[in-house]
Amino acid sequence: MSTTETAIASAEAHSAHNYHPLPVVVASADGAWMTDVEGRRYLDMLAGYSALNFGHGNRRLIDAAKAQLERVTLTSRAFHHDRFAEFCTQLAELCGMEMVLPMNTGAEAVETAVKTARKWGYRVKGVPDGMAKIIVAANNFHGRTTTIVSFSTDPEARADFGPYTPGFEIVPYGDLTSLRAAMTENTVAVLLEPIQGEAGVLVPPPGYLAGVRELTRERNVLFIADEIQSGLGRTGKTFACEHEGVVPDMYVLGKALGGGVVPVSAVVSSAAVLGVYRPGEHGSTFGGNPLACTVALEVIAMLRTGEFQQRATELGDHLHQELGLLVGGGAVETVRGRGLWAGVDIDPGHGTGREISEKLMDRRVLVKDTHGSTIRIAPPLVISKEDLDWGLDQLREVLRG
Repeated sequence: MSTTETAIASAEAHSAHNYHPLPVVVASADGAWMTDVEGRRYLDMLAGYSALNFGHGNRRLIDAAKAQLERVTLTSRAFHHDRFAEFCTQLAELCGMEMVLPMNTGAEAVETAVKTARKWGYRVKGVPDGMAKIIVAANNFHGRTTTIVSFSTDPEARADFGPYTPGFEIVPYGDLTSLRAAMTENTVAVLLEPIQGEAGVLVPPPGYLAGVRELTRERNVLFIADEIQSGLGRTGKTFACEHEGVVPDMYVLGKALGGGVVPVSAVVSSAAVLGVYRPGEHGSTFGGNPLACTVALEVIAMLRTGEFQQRATELGDHLHQELGLLVGGGAVETVRGRGLWAGVDIDPGHGTGREISEKLMDRRVLVKDTHGSTIRIAPPLVISKEDLDWGLDQLREVLRG
């Protein structure tokens, strides 16, 4: 067997089959390119589901991480460390908020947001104990913990993991009328993705986010924006909510906050919301560790330049213009997205999303399918226009075939 086949066979034999990766084994990466164990180079058009917004091996991030590795990597939250205050201060300022609660993974941050909203509902809003309700949207993807899959509408994420956590109501995404009807005095939060990534990069109707902001403010309900995939430059703004001039009550951040180097996530909100916590009520041994704070601080500094948001805007406009030309040609039904992020619906008669992804892999372009017939395109924001065009050329060739 080849080196690739041997590695995949070993992984299949000794790891749980909770993923179905493409049959490529990456050994190294730089910028927007990855190299496999056979020495073949591939253009990364997925960027770790936006975790790698700043590219593989970004020198600023790697150098910052290396310097911190020589100093201290973990103290736990039993003690203070010298990077923590600056991280919290800088991230709060970037978000226009006051307080930060750091965690590690995106799912942890969503769980933290859920706990925070409930606690705020009982302590501040005065909801009767055990009666707090959170409204979410159909086709959401916020993670895969038992609580989060309890309000998923994806059978693959939800089936066989019950009993499910109560306290959530699901309404159609983009439907303000249904959202208003679902609100009661016991509603403490509305939790939404400004753009639904896993669902196929679904962009809500114009005015939807602004309408959610108005409704939640009217009813004394927290608006929680899950910007784990959509945030930190991906859509051409620091946060996708900015496209409608909306500031939520709480941001949930992850993925790109760690620069593809270490897992970093956070809930960012006001003192009135995050101030409900007392010592011992929530925590994480690794959350806000020195290495994570150092990398995230470099990410924040890079975002402050506006360079990456501008690249996502300019290259994103080009991406959507080129993808739009494919619609109606028989292979592509619909293209959606914003910035350097697109969902491409393939005509089922032309192949599944998986089949198109495999054909692109054969042409040295890596994307990933979702929900059967959709492929997602989300290259690192550092990709060159020339490389982006080359990747799109490969997609055209695959679709012609």
